[in-house]
Amino acid sequence: MSAKSANKNQTMAQNADIHELYELSVQNVENEVEFMQTTFKSLTGRTAYLFREDFCGTASAACQWVRQGKEYQAIGVDIEPSVLEWGRKNRISKLDTEDQARVSLIESDVMTVETPKADLLAAFNFSYFIFDTRESLRTYFKCAYEAIKDDGVFFCDMFGGPEAQEETKEKTRHKKHGFSYIWHQARFHPVTNFIRCHIHFKFKDGSKIKKAFTYEWRLWSAPELRELLLEAGFRKATVYWEGEDEDGEGNGEFAPDENGEADLAWIAYIIAEK
Repeated sequence: MSAKSANKNQTMAQNADIHELYELSVQNVENEVEFMQTTFKSLTGRTAYLFREDFCGTASAACQWVRQGKEYQAIGVDIEPSVLEWGRKNRISKLDTEDQARVSLIESDVMTVETPKADLLAAFNFSYFIFDTRESLRTYFKCAYEAIKDDGVFFCDMFGGPEAQEETKEKTRHKKHGFSYIWHQARFHPVTNFIRCHIHFKFKDGSKIKKAFTYEWRLWSAPELRELLLEAGFRKATVYWEGEDEDGEGNGEFAPDENGEADLAWIAYIIAEK
């Protein structure tokens, strides 16, 4: 969205790249990789070198992983060819030549893909919520179990709280980049926990990108996820809850918590040990 590359006759929305906007809005791969590596070391007593990112999208986390050093390798798996191609063009190509060779992107279904066994596997941004029955989600968790080494660790995230079950919109301004990110929970069915969400973007010139991304998921609860991970074979599944700063806001630090807090809206990690 730089002024040099933008067509002055077009709106900011027309010149924007939705994948760039998405990453600016919801991802912080530097923190994610640091959290995964630190947590893995604390659980296993060793360093993780081979990382697999399921539902990898633009593969930014995989790219950040190999930046740790020449011993590190990453595999990204996604079923959508266009987003993988975007990642190759806009993320992998920006890596040093040696680092590029250590990222492998695979266009495949996470249920059937075959890869070398990873030290650490992650499914972030609630992507696995696409599995809307206990049977299908348990099957995916079994696939994740089989895809990691004997002391491997599986990371996933989740969200919840009363506000997660509302049909509502939440706007976050990114003044530095000249746009607002809008998370839109458009439909929620309490009988099935079906949820339809959209991401919209609005720009300082008044232009918009409506429904840049749409998701249809089942809103899974923490106890359901922990039970299914154990049923899939993992020996332990621990929720890591976010701490608070002095103002009672999230501080970005996650630690094991058997109870959590009765927040209106929250995001947490579940970490499963093989």
